Amino acid sequence: MTATIAPSRQPALRRTRMYGPAFVAAIAYVDPGNFATNSAAGSQFGYLLLWVVIAANLMALPVQMLSAKLGLATGLDLPQLCRRRFSRPVVLLLWLQAEAVAIATDLAEVVGGAIALNLLFGLPLPVGGLVTGVVAFALLGLESRGHSRFEIVTAGLLAVIIAGFLLDAALAGIDLKGIASGTVPAFSGPQSVLLAAGILGATVMPHVIYLHSSLTSARTGASGEGLPAPGRLRLLKAMRLDVLVGLGLAGVANAAMLVVAARLFYPSDRPAQSIEDVHAGLTDILGPGAGLAFAIALLASGFASSSVGTYAGQVIMSGFLGRSVPLAARRAITLLPSMIVLFAGMDATAALVWSQAVLSLGIPFALVPLILLTRDRKVMGGLVNRPSTTVAALVITALVIGLNACLISWTLFD
Repeated sequence: MTATIAPSRQPALRRTRMYGPAFVAAIAYVDPGNFATNSAAGSQFGYLLLWVVIAANLMALPVQMLSAKLGLATGLDLPQLCRRRFSRPVVLLLWLQAEAVAIATDLAEVVGGAIALNLLFGLPLPVGGLVTGVVAFALLGLESRGHSRFEIVTAGLLAVIIAGFLLDAALAGIDLKGIASGTVPAFSGPQSVLLAAGILGATVMPHVIYLHSSLTSARTGASGEGLPAPGRLRLLKAMRLDVLVGLGLAGVANAAMLVVAARLFYPSDRPAQSIEDVHAGLTDILGPGAGLAFAIALLASGFASSSVGTYAGQVIMSGFLGRSVPLAARRAITLLPSMIVLFAGMDATAALVWSQAVLSLGIPFALVPLILLTRDRKVMGGLVNRPSTTVAALVITALVIGLNACLISWTLFD
């Protein structure tokens, strides 16, 4: 006899389908770029830019909620809707910049994984980059066997990252006065603005704005508008809880990164100029266990975020252009710039920081279409934005564009 699901249990079972996408998205919020920018900010400026980390993570919450809601309401992802609703020249422009964002994303993730393998096992950076690319490709293969397997593994790697930094923060000790001072908005010259833009680009990441809508639409399988109003509200509440928990945990990890660097390296006779310096300083000051926790967290971040980045690249190409390339080819194309950086012997940490600034420049190209679509009742139906939600999203976009203008001005003319 075939078992049936009691009608009273169906809503609960549907709600559970909404749990998981935000944990995949959260990996992008604690990728190696975050390690570089947050550690550099804490080492060079102490707690000064902690408010940027907090603000960036608070900005991320409504942004990712809008992206997830778009997928829930339409059964389509952001790139697909852009292709359907905007002119072809606009779509091509959005696709080109999104591909540039995907390359910058992969650069940070592969370089970060290579650094971690070098710290842990002494592998040369180019070899570590290749290993990171292969492992990320294998992890992404889990997604083809079902969303749950990929999301469970991703959530496990997120837990490793958070545990590593909470351990280091506990060993370093907490300076409540310093943390409180860092919550007051302030800058200290062009370099602090560059790092602030890097922190923002490493946190509110354009590629995961595209990806989250795809993850949610794949879960619902059809437009949320096809459900009765109570059903849509239940799914929406579950999605919001998923985002709050997933991104909240990522925010704790980001704050811990900066706090540990500020506590140990500022002011200091030996400031941490690179991720390797952070690892060496943790080992010397707090002991081998602290350095090991940092390196393992970095490795988990590199592996997980690289697989998520490749996944997002597939969503970007198939959505904007209506076509895709084999996953192996996609992996090879996005891996190439990272390998050039590693084989050329460039400063890996500097490459990480600058890649995050590039990501910051790409945020408005994802946010503006997202706002335009989620405020359109013809697209969203009953899940259309409230006016206050649209205003909040516009304020976030204006802040991002303003910070980017400062970054470009100081970079070119100072």
